[in-house]
Amino acid sequence: MKRWIVLSACACAGFLAAAQAQTLYKLIDKNGKVTYSESAPKPGEFDGQVIKIDINPKANTATLPQAAGRNAGQEAAEAQRAATNTKAAREKLEAARKALAQAQENPGEGEVSWIGNKGGGTRSVPSDSYRARLDKLEADVKAAEEDLRRAEGG
Repeated sequence: MKRWIVLSACACAGFLAAAQAQTLYKLIDKNGKVTYSESAPKPGEFDGQVIKIDINPKANTATLPQAAGRNAGQEAAEAQRAATNTKAAREKLEAARKALAQAQENPGEGEVSWIGNKGGGTRSVPSDSYRARLDKLEADVKAAEEDLRRAEGG
């Protein structure tokens, strides 16, 4: 118990000393090397220039303004919501693009007819329902791109 009290007292004294340390010494040796110290060198111990620097700890503080009606917690929550919305918009766009690519690469049965060309070979002719499905999927991709732009703030 006594050891704990002694350690606590030493720690408190150390904190108080650190809070009271308001003077620094700038030591410049004959080669121009600069060193800073919290204590002045003893006479004859240092061969160079010693400059005492008094520090006002209150002069080095700043109070940052806060936006009217908002605090850091609200801003963090809004940033989190924006990140979540952006992620969801990206996922929606990726799904829309994947659905369009899937429909283009693998038309269903009866959605494409093959017609012979005059000079030989064949060409595909999409059915009206297939064309309408592709148009809707393309519109979904464009809508998802616009949603992502809005979510990213653009």
